[in-house]
Amino acid sequence: MRIVLLGPPGAGKGTQASRLAERLEIPHIATGDMFREAAAEENEAGRRIRKVMECGELVPDALTNDLVRWRLARPDAQDGFILDGYPRNVEQADTLDGILDDLGTKIDLAIKFMVRGSDIVARLAGRRVCPVCRTVYHMDTHPPKDDEVCDNDGVPLIRRDDDLEETTLRRLEVYGQQTRPLYEFYGERGLLTEMDALGTTEEVFGRLLAVVGR
Repeated sequence: MRIVLLGPPGAGKGTQASRLAERLEIPHIATGDMFREAAAEENEAGRRIRKVMECGELVPDALTNDLVRWRLARPDAQDGFILDGYPRNVEQADTLDGILDDLGTKIDLAIKFMVRGSDIVARLAGRRVCPVCRTVYHMDTHPPKDDEVCDNDGVPLIRRDDDLEETTLRRLEVYGQQTRPLYEFYGERGLLTEMDALGTTEEVFGRLLAVVGR
């Protein structure tokens, strides 16, 4: 299957996409992770991406599109993929259609994660990430065994800059302006399905499996 996950930052798309990708044996392609890796590089592109992310803005479309085009052409994505964080506007969705046309395929399903803005701010306030293995924790709903330390490698967890409340509110504002029109874009094509994204990780994953028919 070729799936697009839609919803505001902090809706839980990344956590659920990783689990679904493992179940379906297809790659979870998260542009956010790729941006953060690029931002860590000490080169011109890395500095540009880092500056944009620190301000809560979005990486330019041209750079994002090139990154996604390269990733979807890799062998592990030939039998399907889960896109998380892309497309983020209608222009990118049009570009994605062109990329997939070139690859001889198309999107099968777009899933909208339903969650309120106030719940997102509270959710991100408790989120922590391992800087080594990138495992995501939440101090209330999915805490590590030892306080603030990764279960996998014992490294202290960090709070990402884009999870801070001020940055989160800005990201939600940008999301509302640019990303919500995608619901209409995929809805008009009969590809959009809405899903309640509130609840425990297991509850939400159960709903997600039902949506994809697994």
